[in-house]
Amino acid sequence: MSVAFAKEESAEAASETILPARPVSDRINLVTQAGLAMLRDELTRAQQALDVANALDDVNERRRQSAVPVRDIRYHAERVRTAQLMPAPTSFDAIAFGHTVTFARDDGRTQTFRIVGEDEANPAQATISHGSPVALALLGKAVGDIVQLGPRELEILSIS
Repeated sequence: MSVAFAKEESAEAASETILPARPVSDRINLVTQAGLAMLRDELTRAQQALDVANALDDVNERRRQSAVPVRDIRYHAERVRTAQLMPAPTSFDAIAFGHTVTFARDDGRTQTFRIVGEDEANPAQATISHGSPVALALLGKAVGDIVQLGPRELEILSIS
């Protein structure tokens, strides 16, 4: 469509309003209760941002301001739709989704992480994705097991 018919300032302004989709992994979308709540909250925030953008009078500014919320709504709606809520683990014999695991590294460091869904994973907050290399190495293992992670070894100290 011609830029003149879209009432855009320029072709550049038109391109600013269409953002590429946020990447979605092909991994199963497992979530904790907190993770599902977070996805729903993010969807609500994106919808509110779109509502604010849609209230703008200037059509060009409205399109610019709505680009990110539109992209985020698509992403979060899909993540909520495909979410598979996992119950909290009841057994602590072997590491599973939702467990908090403490392990010692062969360099002397001790770390603790909770295994969660991709969208709620944040290593700075001691959560890692169930699809991360560390989580994949730990899943199914028990306290006392030594896990090989590349050239490193991890000894599982506790599961909670």
